[in-house]
Amino acid sequence: MNNDAVYRHSPETRKKITDILNRDEIRQLTARSDLAGIWAILSTWALIASYFALIGWAMSQPLPLAIPMIIAGIALLGGRQLALAIITHEATHKTLFKTQWANNGLTDWLCARPIGLDLAKYRTHHFIHHTRTGTDEDSDISLIAGLPTTRASLLRKFLRDVCGITGLKFLLGRLLMDAGLIKWTVATNVERLPYQGLPFHLALLVRNASPAVITNLLLFAVLALCGHPELYLAWLIAYLIPYPLFIRIRALAEHACTERSSDMFKNTRTTRAGWIARTFVAPLKVNYHIEHHAMASVPWFRLKTLHRMLKERNVTSKPPSYWQVLRLVSSA
Repeated sequence: MNNDAVYRHSPETRKKITDILNRDEIRQLTARSDLAGIWAILSTWALIASYFALIGWAMSQPLPLAIPMIIAGIALLGGRQLALAIITHEATHKTLFKTQWANNGLTDWLCARPIGLDLAKYRTHHFIHHTRTGTDEDSDISLIAGLPTTRASLLRKFLRDVCGITGLKFLLGRLLMDAGLIKWTVATNVERLPYQGLPFHLALLVRNASPAVITNLLLFAVLALCGHPELYLAWLIAYLIPYPLFIRIRALAEHACTERSSDMFKNTRTTRAGWIARTFVAPLKVNYHIEHHAMASVPWFRLKTLHRMLKERNVTSKPPSYWQVLRLVSSA
C-alpha cells in the first residue's frame, strides 16, 4: 500500500484489511486511472451545464410550469456542487488521477475553488478525520455530535437548511476562515484565531478568497457569453440552500450514530443509494464509506467492487438506506 501519510491508518486497520485482502487484490483495487478522473470532472460539469440550460428554458415558460422546474434545476445544481466536493475529496486522497499534478492543481481549480474549498487545506483537515475517526480528536466529530436527536430537532435543522440560514452561516464562515479569523474546517466547530490587525486580515482574505472569486467570475462570464448572466443566481441559491442540506444528509449517513471506536467497520457506515440518492447526496460512489475508510487508497470507481468483496467474505452486512439512517438519527 502507498506509504504516503494521507493513506495511513491505525495499525489495527491495516491488520484487518490485509487479513481480508491479499496483495494482488489490494494492488488491483488501488490502481488509479487518469481517464476515470477526467470522466468524473467532465461529466459533472456537463450535467451542471445541462441544469443551467434546464433552468434557462424553464424561465421562459408559464409560471405554473416554470416554478417547479426552476426549483428542480436548483436542487440538481446543488447535487452537482456536492459532486464537485466529492471529487475534491477523491483528489485529497490522491486517487482521482494517476497523474499527481492533476490530483492537486487541476482538481483544485476545476472542482474545489468554484465551491469555495481549498484542496490543500482540506487534505490537512481530512487526514485528521481518517486517523482519528470516531474519537474526540476527529476533525469532523462536530458534524454528528448530539445524535440521535428527536424528529422535531432534525426537521428544524432541515428547515434552517432550506431557508438558507445554514448556507449564509456557511458562507460567512468561509469568509472568516479566509481572513484568518477562525481555523479552517469543513465541520461546524468554531475555533477563533488571534486577531492581528485589520490590514493583515484583509490582505489574507484577498489572497485566500481570490481563487474562489476568480473561478466564480469565470463561471459568470461563461453564462453571460451564452446570453444568460442571470443564471448565475441559480448557482448561488443552490450553494446556499440544497448544497448545505445535501452535505448534512451525507455526513449523517457516513458516521452518525455509529460506534465510538477506532474500528472503521463500526465507526463508519455504508449506505444503500438508489438513483435519487446518487443524484443528490451520494455522487461518485461516496455512499460506500466503510470501504473508503477501510482502504482510502481505493479510487471511487472501484469502491463498489471492494464492497462486493467485503460482503462476500462476510465482513460487512446489508447497508441501510438513507431513509433508514434518517429515522435512526431522529429516534431519540
